[in-house]
Amino acid sequence: MTNTTLKKISEVLGLSISTISRALKNHPDISEKTKKKVIELAKALDYEPNANAIQLRTKHSKIFGLMVPSISNFFYDSFIASVEEESRKNGFSLIILQSSDDIEIENENLKLCRQNRVTGLFACLCSGTKDISSFLKMKDLDIKTIFFDIVPEIDGLIKVCMADNNVGVIAAEAILESNKKNILSIFGNANLSITKKREYAFSNYFKLKSPNTQLFIEHAGDIEHATQIALQHLKKNKTVDTVFCMSDEILIGVMKAIQKLKLNIPSDVSVIAISNGFIPTLFYPQITYVETSGYQLGKLAFKQMMASLADNGELAQETMVDSKLVKGGSL
Repeated sequence: MTNTTLKKISEVLGLSISTISRALKNHPDISEKTKKKVIELAKALDYEPNANAIQLRTKHSKIFGLMVPSISNFFYDSFIASVEEESRKNGFSLIILQSSDDIEIENENLKLCRQNRVTGLFACLCSGTKDISSFLKMKDLDIKTIFFDIVPEIDGLIKVCMADNNVGVIAAEAILESNKKNILSIFGNANLSITKKREYAFSNYFKLKSPNTQLFIEHAGDIEHATQIALQHLKKNKTVDTVFCMSDEILIGVMKAIQKLKLNIPSDVSVIAISNGFIPTLFYPQITYVETSGYQLGKLAFKQMMASLADNGELAQETMVDSKLVKGGSL
């Protein structure tokens, strides 16, 4: 079957190509009656606009790029679902890219976005990314970039994050209210801004409110590392009464250690985590957690993207999603 063109539709209806084009774009100068006739025929003939022609004319596609370190991460999974939902509602497609926390792959993904002339990019940095010059090249091509979750520390960029300082405080408050005295606190990559913010807020709260509380601060790179840290502390230090987990991955690792040692929650040891909300429900009793919603962060990121596209300049600001404590039976 030959491709249907605007010329074919204009010949059938006896209207000019410019009228057909404006009708399909819902232009106010075209009557509703004419729009209806044009749209009905376009649908009947399976007309689709030439995406390449539009891209050449506008210098952009109707595509957003979205890059995360790992698609299998539950937080990023819900973020992706949220952005995809909003993109579809607004007539955009979404290219989902995984960097595997590898800077070389990250740069390859950025090159792919530039080649496809994406309209915008939602970007979560690799843990080792220090030089963001490749991201700044996107601005030269008028590709809007929204950084989320793991973001650059420099100013002048559009960033959306969880309220990481508040997250640490909420967790610390919950632990103190439970009258716990010896806390094993396992955070993520110590070089990331998200870790720095949460760790500072968490430890500083104890310093100000309960200086006699014993904090054991550790950092884990993955699930197995978190398991080993928890095993070492729980075997060696029988006074540890609570384990704080900065992420779902760390929580999984800690629970493996607790199950291996056949400890009961919360009678032998209490557990509290920062979580997207799914992993804590897999255990009994359900783990108490501070909710960090990837879905809500995705909604905010998309809102900022559309505001950026509508704005004549850059929205140089950092916006945040608040968190809340979800009580289980683990604390």
